[in-house]
Amino acid sequence: MDQSDVAGDIANILLTREQIDAKLRELAARIDADYAGKDLLLVGVLKGAVMVMADLSRHLHTRAEMDWMAVSSYGSGTKSSGVVRILKDLDSDLTGRNVLIVEDIIDSGLTLSWLLANLRSRGPASVEVAAALRKPGAAKVEVDVKYVGFDIPNEFVVGYGLDFAEKYRNLPFVATLAPHVYS
Repeated sequence: MDQSDVAGDIANILLTREQIDAKLRELAARIDADYAGKDLLLVGVLKGAVMVMADLSRHLHTRAEMDWMAVSSYGSGTKSSGVVRILKDLDSDLTGRNVLIVEDIIDSGLTLSWLLANLRSRGPASVEVAAALRKPGAAKVEVDVKYVGFDIPNEFVVGYGLDFAEKYRNLPFVATLAPHVYS
């Protein structure tokens, strides 16, 4: 992919496509070991987790199904309101299932904490979390995340599913934006 049209928008590449892919292979191997002989339901959180879910699932050898949820806690702002709304619920029944929530990034943990409680109330055998990125410096609540790709600084990042105003999701790397883009 030629990123020359957005090159001036990128301040710094934090993680390359190769680094991300290597980490997802590593996480997939751990997930395969933990779920050997079990069925697994991957639950992606739209829209950001699309890239992570696709790439992680291709590295898995475990039999896995996929389903998607869309939740919002932002409304029209850029900071979480703390009120979570389900915009698209799962199509799957979770009763007795091994569920792995796949996230692009964990910031404050507020939405994920709510999502974990919601999904656990549906009677699954287990619910765990896999996240490509986590910002420990942004955490407002403690959330147990079993599979973490990278801990990153508390900076606004784009690429690999992460967006700014719905742009930059398609970049194959994770980067910070140049200040002129959002100022």
